[in-house]
Amino acid sequence: MEQAISYVMVTPYTIAKSRTGGVLARLLSQLDLELVGAQMIAPDEVFIREYAASLREENTARTVSLLADYVEQHLAPSGGRKHRTLLLLFRGENPCGKLAAICGHIYPEHQNDDSLSGETIRDTYADLIVSPEDPQAVTYFEPAVMTPRTQEWADKDLALFTRFLPGKKNIIKNIQYPDPSKIEQTLVIIKPDNWRYASSKPGTIIDMFSRTGLRIVGIKVHRFSLAEALEFYGPVERALKEKLSPSFGKKARELLEKEFEVTLNGELEKCLTDSFGIACARDQFAQIIEFMSGTRPEKCPPEDINTPGSVKCMIIIYEGENAVKKIREVLGPTDPLKAPGGTIRREFGSNVMVNTAHASDSPENVEREMEIVRINENSLEGIIRSYLALRH
Repeated sequence: MEQAISYVMVTPYTIAKSRTGGVLARLLSQLDLELVGAQMIAPDEVFIREYAASLREENTARTVSLLADYVEQHLAPSGGRKHRTLLLLFRGENPCGKLAAICGHIYPEHQNDDSLSGETIRDTYADLIVSPEDPQAVTYFEPAVMTPRTQEWADKDLALFTRFLPGKKNIIKNIQYPDPSKIEQTLVIIKPDNWRYASSKPGTIIDMFSRTGLRIVGIKVHRFSLAEALEFYGPVERALKEKLSPSFGKKARELLEKEFEVTLNGELEKCLTDSFGIACARDQFAQIIEFMSGTRPEKCPPEDINTPGSVKCMIIIYEGENAVKKIREVLGPTDPLKAPGGTIRREFGSNVMVNTAHASDSPENVEREMEIVRINENSLEGIIRSYLALRH
């Protein structure tokens, strides 16, 4: 069966209630589809009008009308403010059918509390309340997510996204804080080890970060090029040489003394540190670069240094008071074995390199890192355009 693309939109209410991680955990762990794009958007009136009209044109069923009304009332700007909505792209065989099954139906599962199973996303996070006097009269409705049920519908909506997305920044600024001077942004990377197979880990990590009370204002699926990885982790290379080369030199001296039953002086240990120790530290750095980009520096042809790598990660921008400190407290120290219980690295990390996630350690590094990963650029629109060009 051919590969196709469909989408899930996570509603503003679901995002505001910090349920984004739970929704992602369901989608990523129960599907054989690939998450190829993610972007936080803030729909305007034009988009809402077209999207709601598309829903009504597709089907006159009561459910579709209910969804269209919801879009107009809750996704549209209100009080002069646009609302954050998360757009996720999935690629694979029959993505519409698979996503619809995970997201769930609107009506059947919500007639009464006893029928709820928690099996689908809407079972868990959506609400539909009807009048006791008239079961056809809906008094409250929150769908949690939006997803098309046919590929024709999906392609039509994807074409609408390509008209809306050009020129839109990847970081949403839709709120005025009482004291903007107290507000920080920080950058988080959910590292490649979380994406090797279908897993709830990325969603669970986001869910754990949500206890900071910070807002997600930007998100993208990213593949580090070798050039980006080298620049991003450049300061780490210097630190590795300073911290690790002496220990490698000392270890080499001890092994040589034991093997050859000789005593080596400090001058020889310094020579080992400056040669063998430095070489080992460089190898450690090369392993980090390979882990983040999929390529060892010495094996990459010069013409491919700026090509997106073979492994993916997710970059998230959090915003709020003391954002840098709050995120790093939940993440835990670099070494998972030294991380306190309840932190992300203690829960999911393996070692100092495969430690689940990265978080900026200062406001200055936030700016530096966002520039390296081109945070205001997002590949989502390009993926949709390429896909639709092949379809039509």
